[in-house]
Parts: sequence; C-alpha cells; structure tokens
Amino acid sequence: MDLGLRGRVAVVAAASKGLGRAAAQELVREGANVAICARTVKDLEKTASELGALGGGEVFWQAVDVSDAASVSSFIAATVARFGRVDICITNTGGPPSKLFAATTEQDWRTWIDQLLMSTVYFAKEVLPIMKKNAWGRFLTITSYSVKQPVDGLLLSNSLRAGVTGLVRTLANEYAQFGITVNNVCPGYTRTDRLDDLAQMTSARTGASQEQVFANWYKLIPAGRLGKPEEFAAVVAFLASERASYVNGVSLTVDGGTTRSLL
Repeated sequence: MDLGLRGRVAVVAAASKGLGRAAAQELVREGANVAICARTVKDLEKTASELGALGGGEVFWQAVDVSDAASVSSFIAATVARFGRVDICITNTGGPPSKLFAATTEQDWRTWIDQLLMSTVYFAKEVLPIMKKNAWGRFLTITSYSVKQPVDGLLLSNSLRAGVTGLVRTLANEYAQFGITVNNVCPGYTRTDRLDDLAQMTSARTGASQEQVFANWYKLIPAGRLGKPEEFAAVVAFLASERASYVNGVSLTVDGGTTRSLL
C-alpha cells in the first residue's frame, strides 16, 4: 500500500529512542523527510545517522526542550528553513514517574503539566497555522492507553494525558475544515526502555520484583506478549498518511487488547 508519504515533511518529538524513534524510522522508510528532536545531543546524532542510512527521506535534528515554548518555536522554524514546510507533526515526550497521590508534590504537577500538556500546545501553535495555509496536515499525539483505562500507580500520566486527549479532540473539530486531521495514538505495554524504567519504579513502590512486575503486565494483555515499537510505528505512519484522510479525532489504542472499554 502506498501511503503517500514520499516527500512529505514530518516533525517527531522525543525521537532519539523508544516509540518516537520507531515512528521517525517508519516515516523515513516511507520516503518522508523527518525532523527529529530530543534533549540529548549525543543520542540525537546517533539516531539521525542511523535513520539517514536507511536510504529513505532526509533527516534533520535539533536538541529541544519540549516544555519550553521558545525551544519548540526555534525547532519548527529551523525545520521550515530546511524543508520549506511541515506536513506532519507527532508530539511525544518521556513519561512521568510512577507515584501515588500522597507522594506527588506540587512541583511534580507543574513539571509534568509542562512536559505532557503544554508541550503539545506549543507544537500545535507552531505547526497548525502552517498546515492550515497548505490545506493539508496530520497532527498526532503519542500518549498512553491510560487515557481510556487509568493505570494504577501512574497518577500523573492518567491525569495529564487525559488533558492532552481533550485538546486533541477539540483541535480535530476546529481544524478538519482545513484538510487537517488530529488524532491520538495510545500505546500499551511496548518493549522500550520506558517500560524497563516503569518496572523498576513499580518494583520500588510495591516491593515486587521486576520479574513479577512484568509477569503481572503479561496477565493484562490478551495477546500474551509485549508490543514491538515497529508495530506501533506502523499505525502512526498510517494515521499520518494520505490514506487516513477521513480518520479524525480518535484515540486509537495499540495495546494487544489490554484496554477493556467498548470505545
């Protein structure tokens, strides 16, 4: 299937590793020119080099703090200077720590509001006017299946990613008339470094071994296994494509059936 991504310009945040990297890799393979960002220069350089070696679209990178509006603005401006426009934007950031309400500080809330919610706002403010001018765009957020089924111990993620989902649904209504779709992609338990970190935090909080934490997660997944980053990335690429032009305002779980809700 030709997804119609060749020559498109995509921005992928937090793309030096994990699901962001997987999404960027899939888009490069489909022939899109991809601008990636993250905080760590060393990781970005390595990832950009590896993606560039795939032989697909061009790769541009810049170190960015997504919780800082000026840093996001600079990155989008540099991307437009390099490629002439932005067609696709995939927002993403590292996940918050595993904490219960009593252990969560006011500073935790402020930090992760900026990281999870405001970062999405900053990218939207920069790229949606460009997409509107071009009468075509795909704005995607990477959140978590927790927006449909809260996960024990992930208070900050459960709360703030729900806010991102409300933003996505509202933007979908406002921008559809301009040829722009806005969707949310919600991964479940996927084999990334983030999952190892969560297992370690959950182990420290509950006293269970990390092996037992993983065993408990397996029990939640009807597919009986963890997801692969490339499986998630394939869904992202489809939603970013010409083929998904009538998919708008959805929160699509990619979780092996973990979410038990009907919608």
